[in-house]
Amino acid sequence: MTIKQFKYALLIFIIPLAIFGQDVSLFQQFNGRFDFTFIGNTLNPGENTNMDIPEINTSSAATLNLSPNDVVEKAYLYWAGCGPGDFEVSLNNTTITPDRIFQYQRTSNGNVFNYFSAFSDITSLVRTTGNGTYTLSELDLNDWITYHFNNRTNFGGWAIAIVYKNNNLPFNQINVYDGLQAVPNAISINLDSLNVVDNQNAKIGFIAWEGDKNIQVNETLSINSIPLQNLPLNPVNNAFNGTNSITNDASLYNMDLDIYDIQNTVQVGDTSALIQLGSGQDFVMINAIVTKLNSQMPDAQITIDDVAIRCNSREINLQYTSSNFDATKALPANVPIAIYVNDVLLTSTQTQNQIAVNGTESGTIVLQIPTEIPSPFSLKFVIDDNGNGQGIVEEILEDNNTSIYNITFIQSTELQPLSDITSCNEGLGSGTFDFSSYENTVKQNPTDVVTFFLSIEELLTNTNPISDIVNFKATTTPMSIFVKVDNGNCFQFTSFQLKTIKCRPVVYNYVSVNNDGTNDTFTIKGLRDVFFNFKLEIYNRWGKLVWIGNNNTPNWDGKATEGIIVNNTEITDGTYYYSLELNDEDYPEPLYGYLFVGR
Repeated sequence: MTIKQFKYALLIFIIPLAIFGQDVSLFQQFNGRFDFTFIGNTLNPGENTNMDIPEINTSSAATLNLSPNDVVEKAYLYWAGCGPGDFEVSLNNTTITPDRIFQYQRTSNGNVFNYFSAFSDITSLVRTTGNGTYTLSELDLNDWITYHFNNRTNFGGWAIAIVYKNNNLPFNQINVYDGLQAVPNAISINLDSLNVVDNQNAKIGFIAWEGDKNIQVNETLSINSIPLQNLPLNPVNNAFNGTNSITNDASLYNMDLDIYDIQNTVQVGDTSALIQLGSGQDFVMINAIVTKLNSQMPDAQITIDDVAIRCNSREINLQYTSSNFDATKALPANVPIAIYVNDVLLTSTQTQNQIAVNGTESGTIVLQIPTEIPSPFSLKFVIDDNGNGQGIVEEILEDNNTSIYNITFIQSTELQPLSDITSCNEGLGSGTFDFSSYENTVKQNPTDVVTFFLSIEELLTNTNPISDIVNFKATTTPMSIFVKVDNGNCFQFTSFQLKTIKCRPVVYNYVSVNNDGTNDTFTIKGLRDVFFNFKLEIYNRWGKLVWIGNNNTPNWDGKATEGIIVNNTEITDGTYYYSLELNDEDYPEPLYGYLFVGR
């Protein structure tokens, strides 16, 4: 295995979210003037059942030839092969890595065989490139070809599913389903989310891998139990046989890009279709299925955009938008809109004008909520609802007509008190406090304005707000702080207290007795006017006492006042030692340390 193949094979372990379930299911839906096509090519130089030796290419090309009025809406690249996978390829010299990975494993004659498929949304690349040749390269499966050649499932290939828009097309619904499911012996794939309003020109396309032209043992493909065939390329007993029905090519070698007419297999009103694939021998993997159905229907949707609630009021002003997105027909005027409170009908309104495809209509309404409705409550708008859960318009989707908004009335009430904040006593009960974190703590909504005050009177009159909430200086404590939470319509309030405690003093152990204004005295932060009964002693290096101080004496300025040294004599530079007795029940043990005196 090459370094590249090893690295990307590890993706299945390193990035679990990149691996998706195998069952083919709906991936994307398009409603409008859309159609689809495929391009792609095999990497096999021939049918693997006819190979004498295992061979595979690392690149191949295909041509896109859309009409001038076709505009690419989406382009999805699938590449697949035998082995654990190659998840870095190149398309027209652009490196492509997968958005999603599908994998399949089977056991044959006691041996385990792995297969993979990768998906990437390449819409931007195809829109930029347009019509012309697309060459997929650097898809290297050579390390696994010989092993898979033993049971003739050595293959590789790529395909692009292209959904395009053309204003000359009728309104269609395009559904893209993908996954990775395989036969033999039989699989059933339920295509849900269909909406058949007209089966004229309905079609279905398959991206399939590893089908063999010369193996046709009980191989059948049907929709709703009706067999499919596309003669002469795809007979009823050999659906996946290495063909491309877009180019009428019968030499795609172990992959299929086939599109079938299915207007006789689905009926008006169908919301799903059952794909059934059976095979007595041929190993075939279905990777993607695309359907096209005529669909000329509106799709009513509604959103509650803005809710304005006045302080101490049960009146609500609402703005909402009715829309007709992803539809294929205009939504008529006067579509009813039911308004429910806690799922009980409160009132109703209606749209005013016809809403075009992908169009919107804005509306406003004032609601008076009855006093018996407790707060909070659920407000629900349902478009195309006449008040009893019934609609009057047939839509593409009937389950996307609702918008729900949870309402809580706002009163000028007191919130629960906040936790008190404690800081170190800086002397005489003063302290510095940071209560800026409470600004987000008390917010009910991100846009709320939070203001802090020194009294409830100032809060109510909105005067003298505290400007510095990060380094607030409290001259005395305990001190109460009052908090106002204003959302523009109403406010709530709460409070907390600032308190100080006696923290362990912080010693600054350098004294430069040169009268330069910096470190001229021995400073201990959090000592004076905090520990009123402290006793501080300074000793020289020989243990001789040179100074004694307390809360009533100035800081030591480097002069000796004790012992045999003459009083107020400047001491020599060097290291000295201190003993600090705080005489406080919280700090019963003296504090010892050293300091350096210099000039």
